[in-house]
Amino acid sequence: MSTPEEEPVGASRSERLSALAQQHGALVTLVVAVIAASLSFDTFLTGDNLENMALSSAFLAVVALGMTFVIITGGIDLSVGSTFALGGVLAAWGSQYGTVVALLLPLAVCGLIGLVNGLLIARSRLAPFIVTLASMLGARGILLSLTDEGSTTYLVDKDSFFAKLGQDTLLGIGVPVWITVALFVLGAVALRRTRFGQYVYAVGGNEDAAALMGTPVARTKISVYTLSGLCAGLAGALNAAWLVSGVTILGSGMELEAISAVVIGGTLLTGGFGFLSGSLVGVLLLKVIQNVINQIGSLDSAYQQVVSGAFLAVVVIAQTWLGRRRRAL
Repeated sequence: MSTPEEEPVGASRSERLSALAQQHGALVTLVVAVIAASLSFDTFLTGDNLENMALSSAFLAVVALGMTFVIITGGIDLSVGSTFALGGVLAAWGSQYGTVVALLLPLAVCGLIGLVNGLLIARSRLAPFIVTLASMLGARGILLSLTDEGSTTYLVDKDSFFAKLGQDTLLGIGVPVWITVALFVLGAVALRRTRFGQYVYAVGGNEDAAALMGTPVARTKISVYTLSGLCAGLAGALNAAWLVSGVTILGSGMELEAISAVVIGGTLLTGGFGFLSGSLVGVLLLKVIQNVINQIGSLDSAYQQVVSGAFLAVVVIAQTWLGRRRRAL
């Protein structure tokens, strides 16, 4: 099966240009935004600002990694924001029993939530939107019950190894950033170089045709939703290690940020096309936009969502136009 970046032999110049725009448009926009921001604000390219952007991007990027697999199959996962927050609380609570518990507990619980999502979607053929909306509410309810309606905040020992995973640096770069990079490399290999990755694209491209070719459609769907839950739980755990606490109010709206980053990066909401590098670029672009708004100072933080939403609308319109153009050619 061909990968999404492969063009058919004899493709016209217009087809190739449309494909390049769809695949690398976000990267070009990111480069332009960084250049413009660095010329406009003296503090943009400072070490502290870049480090803060990298760290804040790392947690969203891990969530977006799992979301990319889900969206390529033609699905959606609205539960990742609540799962992220739940993972952080579970990790902070489990840190009193050691680093292993602090990491495995959120992975087990959040992975189980993803597994249930996948089973209901794949086996019961329920709509992903409804299933993951229900699990979003359920995960948030579990979170509130564990924290006495949010009144209890579990703290992480600042001297523990678990806290060092979130706060230490390697070669001047935060450990969570290195973990995120490693996960994206592994994810890219799995998506582009393994049979599982081929199944993911096949299910998203045409589920019925994929089933006729022998693709394990149900198993693939279950796997990607489980992966999404694991990624959200891990991101929450790393965030708890960074903040040395399980903050209950985090994660609200993160599912929309992750979806925005994935779509901005070039992955089609209809499925069958996408790549992890684009999702990473989408995350960075969103964080650059947010940082620029903060640098301006006179704009309210709510404008971050306005700008991000407007940018997402433009990207979706552009994707739709490019897709129709490629089919017409």
